[in-house]
Amino acid sequence: MAEQKKEKMTIAVLSGDLERALAAFMLAVTGASMGMEVSMFFTFWGLNIVKREEGSLKSKGLMRKMLNLMNRGGAKRLKLSRFNMLGLGTWMMKRLMKETNMPSVSEYITMAKDMGVKLIACTTTCGVMGIPPEKGTFRSEVESLAGAATFLGEARQSGIVLFI
Repeated sequence: MAEQKKEKMTIAVLSGDLERALAAFMLAVTGASMGMEVSMFFTFWGLNIVKREEGSLKSKGLMRKMLNLMNRGGAKRLKLSRFNMLGLGTWMMKRLMKETNMPSVSEYITMAKDMGVKLIACTTTCGVMGIPPEKGTFRSEVESLAGAATFLGEARQSGIVLFI
């Protein structure tokens, strides 16, 4: 009997907004729970989701240092894209999430990794964003650092490709 090939889903995470990060991880862990092989490719502002909280400013050049300073990253620093209201909206959303037992982004990252979701940081955009393309720059759950060709290889084999 021939072995059935697993369905694949690839998610390109381009945004570092709280609600988009939550949506991406909800879909990733749901797909993994349904037996799908899931890859998440973090690029541009999406890199902030998987950056270490204590990340330093090792960027080269004034513009990249400024960008990195304004854009510190880390799952705990994500803000709502709308109705942030100087942080009040983000605080309210996180409180509502806690009240309804919805996992935080950090908890989703751990859950996704535990469920076999591949977390990949894009080296192609690291340079533009002023983020050193090194393993220590990102959370330990990030499986690999790779470029756009890796994303296209994953997407080519996937039945579902999402851009969030």
